[in-house]
Amino acid sequence: MKNILYLECASGISGDMTVAALLDLGASREKLDAVLDSLHLEGYHCHVSRKTSYGLAGCDFDVHLHEHAHDHEHVHDHDHAHDHEHEHDHEHEHEHAHEHEHAHDHEHDHSHVHEHRNLSDVYAVIDRGEMTDGARELAKRVFRIVAEAEAKAHGCALEEVHFHEVGAVDSIVDIVAASVLLDDLGITECVVTGLSEGSGFVHCQHGDLPVPVPAVLNIAQAYGIELRQSGVRGEMVTPTGIAIAAAIRTRTSLPPAYTVERVGVGLGKRDFGRANVLRAMLLSTTADPERIVLLETNIDDATGEALSFAMEELFRVGARDVHFMPCFMKKNRPAYLLRVIVDEAHLAEAEATIFRTTTTIGLRRIPVERTIMEREQLTVRLPLGEVAVKRCSFGELVRCYPEYESVRQVALANGVEFATVYADARRAAEEEK
Repeated sequence: MKNILYLECASGISGDMTVAALLDLGASREKLDAVLDSLHLEGYHCHVSRKTSYGLAGCDFDVHLHEHAHDHEHVHDHDHAHDHEHEHDHEHEHEHAHEHEHAHDHEHDHSHVHEHRNLSDVYAVIDRGEMTDGARELAKRVFRIVAEAEAKAHGCALEEVHFHEVGAVDSIVDIVAASVLLDDLGITECVVTGLSEGSGFVHCQHGDLPVPVPAVLNIAQAYGIELRQSGVRGEMVTPTGIAIAAAIRTRTSLPPAYTVERVGVGLGKRDFGRANVLRAMLLSTTADPERIVLLETNIDDATGEALSFAMEELFRVGARDVHFMPCFMKKNRPAYLLRVIVDEAHLAEAEATIFRTTTTIGLRRIPVERTIMEREQLTVRLPLGEVAVKRCSFGELVRCYPEYESVRQVALANGVEFATVYADARRAAEEEK
């Protein structure tokens, strides 16, 4: 059995909608509050409540900033459109996460001066939070995705992108909250089939920007995320929302058959004339064939060093397997057949990497299916140290495979033969219930 998170983004996606949907799905509010307290951020508090959107009940997550609550006309470009904005025109009730120029999650159109945080400053805030390593790494990954998109949009270096002091509070809370809740639910696979987006323009500090806004468009392009027009006027996909989707998506389609175990509904703030919700579903599925893609290309004019680098880069961007086979091309030229196994979520990055790191001018893309054994990671404690082991099962069949690097480190540290550590680790894993 597998547990898979499915984000149904018929109304787009934003940071606050994601957090609300995960809380409604059953993630721990207590863990979230403890982590947010440990960040030692000032000037805000969170509200979690039950509301409805066109008769559909769900969870509402709202970050209230303590300053400038009612005393300015806001040009808000952030995920929350807080309750204090609702006294203004409803055009401010969209879930913006614009980080225009300074990666703002919202921008105040007034003369107050605020400090700014760059990406390393935001990382420092995340590092001081008391959370798991998995949640911390995910939060940093989401922030980097947003920052890279903003850097590209404004033609500046990554380290030149700054997050507005107040806006950074919003985005830090949203991104850290989503990361903590995903980690609490134990999510390792996520389906995002595409994002519904609106049209028209949104107003920000620099004037009117077209929808999708540049950061959203850059993330969609970089991570191969499908956008579909909804017919709605206004912005439905925010940079924070699509960055979360890009960071956690492992699948672009639902499994052929599944059971819905739980459903969480997160409410958006803007009135689109219909229910504005993000539904998060926890699915269970049996071992159906897994859909993956085989990429192939013949290369006869690259050095061995270049091909080695290409393999390293392909694994770095998420390839499942990479190998070369000797072959002969036209005019009997000795060459190599490069074959890459990759899932659909990493397909675009893998193709771009092949073109970037090799001399090929074309690829063959072959959809394939595979059946895999269920896998889980274990850590066994030996007298010589701890060893990571992969346990694989298929029906009644169970096999344990100690991880090479882990075995190697223990063997070298103790001056023991590799085969001895490997055999001891496998035996210990097989004896564990």
